[in-house]
This record gives sequence, C-alpha cells and structure tokens, in this order.
Amino acid sequence: MVALSIPTRFRSIPGRFALPLRYRNAALFALLALLFGGTFVAIETGLRELPPLLFAGLRFDIGAAALIGYVLLRRPRSAWLPRTRRDIAGIAVAGVFIVAANNALLFVGQGSTTPAMASIMYGLNPVLAPVFAWWILDDRLSKTGMLGIGVALAGVAAIVQPSPSTLTGAGTVGQVLVLGAAAAVAIGSVLLKRVRPEMGSLPLTAWAMVLGAVLLHALSVAAGESPARAVGVGRLTLVSLLAVGIPSTAVAYAINFDLLERIGPVRTNLVAYVVPVVAALAGWALLGTGLSAATVAGFLIVVVGFGLVERQTLRCEVCRLRRWRRRRGGAGSARRAESPCPCDD
Repeated sequence: MVALSIPTRFRSIPGRFALPLRYRNAALFALLALLFGGTFVAIETGLRELPPLLFAGLRFDIGAAALIGYVLLRRPRSAWLPRTRRDIAGIAVAGVFIVAANNALLFVGQGSTTPAMASIMYGLNPVLAPVFAWWILDDRLSKTGMLGIGVALAGVAAIVQPSPSTLTGAGTVGQVLVLGAAAAVAIGSVLLKRVRPEMGSLPLTAWAMVLGAVLLHALSVAAGESPARAVGVGRLTLVSLLAVGIPSTAVAYAINFDLLERIGPVRTNLVAYVVPVVAALAGWALLGTGLSAATVAGFLIVVVGFGLVERQTLRCEVCRLRRWRRRRGGAGSARRAESPCPCDD
C-alpha cells in the first residue's frame, strides 16, 4: 500500500546498483513472509485475553489510524478522497470482504487451531481466487486448472482428515472458518477487479480499514463481547495487539503492494507458501506447538494444485526471469534474450 520509493539512481544505472535492487526485493519478500507468518502467532497469543471479534476490530483501529495519518500527510486531498461510484464500491467491497469478513472468520477460527494449521488453510487464497474469477468474471478454467483445484482440495482433506468423529471437533471447525477467511479474501479480490476503483490502492485500503473496523466492532457487540475486555489486558497481549496492528497490518500491507508493483502478483502471492513455514517455526519456538506429517504432506499437495492452476502464468514468469538473466550475461546472452516469451503481448 505504501509506495516505498527507491532513489532514481538505483533504478536506472546498471552494474553495481542492479544487485542491491535484486537483494532489496528478496529482502522485502522475506520480511513480508516473516510479518504475515508472525501474525498467526500474535493472534494466538492475544486471543488468550481478548475475544476474537474485538481483537480483530482493535487491529484495524490501529492499522487504519496509521494509514490514514500517512495518507493525510503524504497525499494531496484529491488523491485520498473517493470521487466516483467505483471508488465507493471498491471501498465497500474491500471493507466488507477483505477486512471484516476475512478477519472475523480468521480470528474466530484461530481460537481453536494452531498458528501453523491456520496459515496453511489461509494459504489457499491463491487457489480459490481463480474459482471465484470463473464464477464472477467468467474467466474460464482449463481442464488442467480444474484438476489443480481438485488436487488442492485433496490437500485440504489431507490436512483436515474429515471423519464423523472429527467433523464436529473444535479444531476442524476452526480450520473451516479460516478456510472461509481465505475464501472471503479471494471473493473480495475478484470483486475489486470487477468494480475497478479509480483511486489509489493506499487510500482505498485505508478507507476500507476504517469501514472494516466499524463492522468488526458492530459484530463484536452483536456477539455479546464486552469492549471493557480491552481494558487492563496484560503486557503480552498489548504487545500482540500492537504487533498485529502495525507491523502485520500497516507495514506488511505496504510491502505487499510495493512488491505487487515491482515483481508482479504471481511471485508476490508465492509468499502464501512461505508463511506457513514461518508460522510453524514461530509457533514451535514461542508457543510450543507442533506440526504433523499429514499436515506437511497436505500443504505440499496444495502447492502442487496451485502450480497446476497457475501453470501458464508461472511459465511466463520463469521465461521472463531467464530472459532478464541473459540480458545481464553479456552481448551473446543478450541476443538469446531477444526471443519472446509465449505470454508476451
């Protein structure tokens, strides 16, 4: 969301300045995985004292305050005010689906599952998005894409291991709720593509956080959660709330949108498959939670399904990466780099 700018000389001068730019993207990708992975551990910790919907609402109170402050200080008024129906529709879609529904299901669901398990179920977002794009935007899936969806669902079944005795268990219900959170993000992303808001992603996200925070607090009150529970919480819970609200919301979303612009959506969305590793390690180190062999196997099956769904896009990204490396390899390699990728316009 926040445009983390690079001095012009680092963008345009070849040679010794090219490597730092590559390292910068890789470092931001790793930092994004750490921040998103740490979110699940921070949520798990904060839920020990705070009710889930109130915790989610407070997260976006903090995140919205940080982003609105940034927008007001760094953007002209013409850039942060919604001016068209598409802008208002975009804020509504993002606020309802990507902020409110997503976080309500995620926070409630994680109350009965582990950080690693929640991050794996949440990582199904890149696989679910093409399904909703097929339904909402009429973007047809090929037979191989449909096979990939089936493979990913088989991975989910391997993780959840449904049976009459486990389907009603708290852990399974929690996993299904987190899967619903991933579906809410996927639906919201597809609807945003259909709405096509004209305002920038940073102010749109800031306003969506404001709307989402209001909805989450309304849901919290409707569920019987007392706002007074936020008063007098322990130091660890306060640290968890600040960690979720600032690094894992304002900062992480900023890095995510910056990488979307620099390296494209496919490579950026691959962070969803690094996050479970970070969440599992953090959960083991800080909370003592474990990870079963069936969960690891199911996660790998989900990754294979993602590869089948996005095989053409991944092939194009690999082709472009090879061409970029050839251009940097000298005159002979530069001539080979002129061959077009099959996905070039």
